[in-house]
Amino acid sequence: MPRTKKSTAHRKARKRVLKAVKGHRASAGRLYRLAREAAVRAGNNARIDRKRKKRDFRGLWIIRLSAACKERDIRYSQFIDGCKKAGIALNRKMLSEIAIADPIGFDAITEQVKAAIG
Repeated sequence: MPRTKKSTAHRKARKRVLKAVKGHRASAGRLYRLAREAAVRAGNNARIDRKRKKRDFRGLWIIRLSAACKERDIRYSQFIDGCKKAGIALNRKMLSEIAIADPIGFDAITEQVKAAIG
């Protein structure tokens, strides 16, 4: 069987890695061995940060809701408990959007929550 050379495939693989790390600083963006390591690390961090993004947004919605509740003389934890007791099935994202875009509607929700708490 004749010997096969893999120069084209080899070059293509190296170019793929170097293209993936385009924009990285110093040797990590130019030298293949360091670029390969940088690409692996970047992939790992990208996966971690996709999870972190969800966590960060939930925190943002909670902060917004907490501020909106404080204006209406109710604590965030009481508000969430009251939502469950009142049967309000809106998630934190929707509640925070309502608090920002429609304060009157949020006031109505808050009144229902206060009635459910007792």
